[in-house]
Parts: sequence; C-alpha cells; structure tokens
Amino acid sequence: MVEFFQDLPPYLQALIAGIITWLLTALGASSVFVFKNVNEKILNSMQGFAAGIMIAASFWSLLQPAISYNEDSNLSWLPVAIGFLLGGFFIRALDIIIPHIHQNAVDAQQYQEGPKTDKLNKNTLLVLAITLHNIPEGLSIGVAFGGIVSGNGEATFLGALGLAIGIGIQNIPEGAALSMPIRAAGASRWKAFNYGQASAIVEPIFATIGAATVLIITPMLPYALAFAAGAMIFVVVEELIPDSQSGQNTDLATLSLMLGFTIMMILDVALG
Repeated sequence: MVEFFQDLPPYLQALIAGIITWLLTALGASSVFVFKNVNEKILNSMQGFAAGIMIAASFWSLLQPAISYNEDSNLSWLPVAIGFLLGGFFIRALDIIIPHIHQNAVDAQQYQEGPKTDKLNKNTLLVLAITLHNIPEGLSIGVAFGGIVSGNGEATFLGALGLAIGIGIQNIPEGAALSMPIRAAGASRWKAFNYGQASAIVEPIFATIGAATVLIITPMLPYALAFAAGAMIFVVVEELIPDSQSGQNTDLATLSLMLGFTIMMILDVALG
C-alpha cells in the first residue's frame, strides 16, 4: 500500500493526504454522537496539543528543508525569510476579508473579525475561523509532497508522510473542539458534526494547489515551504495559544503543547 502511494504523482499524494486529514477531522467531530459537552480542561489541552504539533512541523518539516534547499548560497536565508513573512501576511489578509470569530469569544458581534455582518450566526463564524486555520495545514502538506521531486535531499516522501500524519493526529481533537461546543449550544448532533468536518474540506484543496504550484515552478520550493510555515505560525500565535490559555488550565495547556511538539518532532526525525 505504501509503495503504491509512493509511486503516485506528488499532487495525487498531496490530495490523498489532504483527504485523510479531512476524514480525521470528521472522526473528531463525530464525538458529538457520544458526548454533548466538552470539558474545559480537555478543550484547552487539545488546543495546546495542536499548537505544539504545528510549531514543530513548521520548523522540521518546512523551514529546515527550505533553508537546506540553497545551503551553498550565502543568502540561503533570504527566500526563507521572504516566504515566512509572506505566509503571515497572507493569513492576516484572509483575517481582514473573511468574517470569523475565535472559540474563546463570548459575544459573536463584539469579537467578530473581518467584515462585520449580521447574516452569519456564531456557529458559522466559528467554522470560518477554523477553516482559515486549516488552509496553511493543507498548503504545508502540498508543498512537502511537491518538494520531493525537487532534488532537495531534505524533502523526502517519509518526511512529507510524517507531516501529514502529524497534522492528521491534531485534526482529531480539533474536530471535536469545534463540533462539541456547537452541540452544547443547542445544535443537533448532525448539524454540529457537519460544522466540524466542513472546516477541514479546504485541506485537500490547498494540499493539491500547494503541490501543483511547486511542481510547476520548482525554484519556488523554499519560498513555498517557508510560506506554509509562516502561515501556520501566525495561526498558532493568533488563535491556538490564546484559546488554550483562555481558561483556568494554563499549565495543562502548556504541557499539552510540549507533548504535541515532541510527538511531531519524533515523527519528523524518525521518518524524515
């Protein structure tokens, strides 16, 4: 099975990996069929865990290969620096143009980001926030698989697979962290589940876009890898860490972040 997957074109590998991470989000969202409420300790620890995985993935799976791509150049850091900053500005631009609200916000109207609107309810605004979060995850998977054909020794199939596995692991609690509060607010189980899984549908889409872009313009690889890393770090700092620290479980959330970081580091080093 692994050999068959490895023989596929990188854009198909990225698409399949993105679909799997989407399905794992749906698996987490399906927890609403078993539970109605989510414990605040569990929610904060899940958010911290996801942040740890994304931080580790940003360095070992994205920034390190990007730097190694032009390691013989005195300016090997330049494409990485440019791409990293552009990734952050990209998510900031989406923040401005897409209405959304973060999970720790109480009043949807008061804490809404992006264009103000009365037409979208709080649940939809929450889904849009998590969807923004999932875009860089999809891009990172895509550029990791696309980079395999670049000749960069740091970009390997197992490394890309490890990144996809790490993102998939953190998508399980992420799906639960979105769907269960929606269920607790009074939505039906099916509606809460659909909200939760729908937030990750962008991952296979942007994974395919990321891989195809790198395949078409191979010299863009270091920029693309760093771009995905910058977008992920922006999401972590703006959303995941503040949300995980918003309750009374700051130490638990921090330890969960360290656990997620360690798991992703082990996956990348062992498989990369």
